Amino acid sequence: MFKKIFVTLAVTAMVAGCGSVPMGAGAASDSAAVAAAAEKLRVAMIDPTRDNVAPLVADELSYGHSGGKVDTKASFISDLLEGKSDFVTIVITEQSIKVSDGAAVVRHTLTADTNDSGKPGKVSIKILQVWQKQAGQWRLLARQAVRPPT
Repeated sequence: MFKKIFVTLAVTAMVAGCGSVPMGAGAASDSAAVAAAAEKLRVAMIDPTRDNVAPLVADELSYGHSGGKVDTKASFISDLLEGKSDFVTIVITEQSIKVSDGAAVVRHTLTADTNDSGKPGKVSIKILQVWQKQAGQWRLLARQAVRPPT
């Protein structure tokens, strides 16, 4: 119950301040839609179901982890559902969004508490996401995480 309340409050806060948005009616509208889709994905990764994750990612997904592993749509969803990749919390900061011709580049810092395969941990990584508008909906096409220099 607490997790659901926390997620709901986080969604409200993130959508209210969703990062940089280029000016212009179309660009602002697309940037807001991409920000909303990215936020839905963040929330879905904390409390994943096939129904809340699958519609947000492209069938062609290439999901790169900071350790070098690359997931497909099937393996990304499977790892979330099986707890191999288990996010307890995810906080997104320093988000920027740039939209161009049906594609969007999202950059941000992701800080999270994890419980991957039952092993608690913490992560702070830089993320690059590529979103593509497919059949009128923004879907994650590619993602790459890198560890910031120490």
